[in-house]
Formats: sequence, structure tokens, C-alpha cells
Amino acid sequence: MCGRYGSFRDAEDIADELAVARIAEDARLLPPSWNVAPTDPVRIVVERPERLEGKQTGEITRSLQVARWGLVPSWAKDPGVGARMINARCESLLDKPAFAKPLAVRRCLLPADGYYEWRKLPLPDGAPKGAKVPKQAYWIHPADGDVAALAGLYEFWRDPSKSDDDPDRWLVSTTVVTSAASEDLERIHDRMPVVLPRRVWDAWLDPAVGADDAFTMVNGEQVRMSTLPVGSRVGSVQNNDPGLVEPDPDPIDPDVVRE
Repeated sequence: MCGRYGSFRDAEDIADELAVARIAEDARLLPPSWNVAPTDPVRIVVERPERLEGKQTGEITRSLQVARWGLVPSWAKDPGVGARMINARCESLLDKPAFAKPLAVRRCLLPADGYYEWRKLPLPDGAPKGAKVPKQAYWIHPADGDVAALAGLYEFWRDPSKSDDDPDRWLVSTTVVTSAASEDLERIHDRMPVVLPRRVWDAWLDPAVGADDAFTMVNGEQVRMSTLPVGSRVGSVQNNDPGLVEPDPDPIDPDVVRE
């Protein structure tokens, strides 16, 4: 399932691509990342009523915000649970309490340039018992070079240890919706993030659209993706540079998947 992705486009470019009206300052300053990992701060696109003085709200505005990757339900005792909720399986969105409410009213898009997946390879002949299974890393990205708009959910968690006037009392967190892999990608892994086509972006973000319609979207047509074998350096979160998405000159996969 989706555990690493890349998001290295400039915030202004993302705003232009997704018709974002307002960019939060922390989203503007978030540096590019070629190796986004669970619990990292990530950019999300949301539609919410604009906050006004006196707890009043204005018109619904599409904005680029920052959230922590790994959904923390509002009822969680501590934010640590988020590390186990980086993905939301589309099959259980309507039934799982942590996802059902966000699916209805708190949907987002996570702008990405692509994501990584690892293909498990057979052990070589004569490998000792318990030997580590070799894996080939792949960079999977939209075939047309467009932004990959990952379907996501977001949630607010109130830190009970912080006072009402503490600006850090609220944690915004997010999760990536995943589905069974498409026929062209299942050779690499049996799951994939839901990459929504441009034609449904508006409806997915629209808070007036209900959960049932949103459920239909994540089970519908997805963007066609290209695959590229890349080096093993992406396996370490310490590595974060453009070289991670360069082709592996000597892939260990005997049956390289290239699309």
C-alpha cells in the first residue's frame, strides 16, 4: 500500500493546477520532498468555509493546507494512532468509524508527483532459510506528466493537554485512500493509491457531495500511470533528493515492469 510518495512541485504550480484560491503560509514554505514518509507534514487541498472574526464563517474557499500524514480520529486518546492509519482502504470507507465521517464531510486531495512501490522478487536458488526477500523499487507516476491528485480524507484532533488559546491545540491529519491495483499495476503490488482524474476533483472536494457519491468516485476510473524501476536508496527516509526518481541503471527485477 502507499507508504512513500513524492511531492516536489512548487506550491504556486499546485495552486494553478488545482484552482486553489488561498495558500496557507506553512504550505507555501513546506520544502519539496522526493521521499514523503508517514507522519511527515504534507500538503492537502480542501474546501472549507473561510474563518471570520468572532467564530463566524464566510464562503467556502479552496485552499492549500498542511496536515500530518496518518489520520488521527477525533476520539483518539493520543496522536500516535495516526502512524497506523496512513491509508484508508476504499472497501471499508463507509463502515469503518474512523473513515465514515471524514468521507462524508472532510475529503481532500493530496497533490503528488508520483508514488513508490516495491515489487517482491523470488529468492535466488540456494538462498538460506529466512533470507531477506529481494525487492525492486518502482516510481509510479501519471503517464501524461500531470499532477497526481491522491484521494484523501482529513480530520481534526484536539490535544487535551493544551489550553484553549494555544495555537497548536489542534492537529490536522490526513490519510490516502487506496484500492485494489489496476490490471497494469498488480504485477508490482496488489494495492495502489486512488489517483482521481481531473473531471472529479471538484465533486470530491465539494462538502455538499455525500458519502455515497464520494464512494462511487474512489471506485471509478483512475488516472493511467507509468512505472519506472528506481534504486534502493528510496528505502531510507534519510535520502531525499531528485536522484530517487532517476531510472535504476541495473534493476534487480528479472522481469522489469515498464509502462
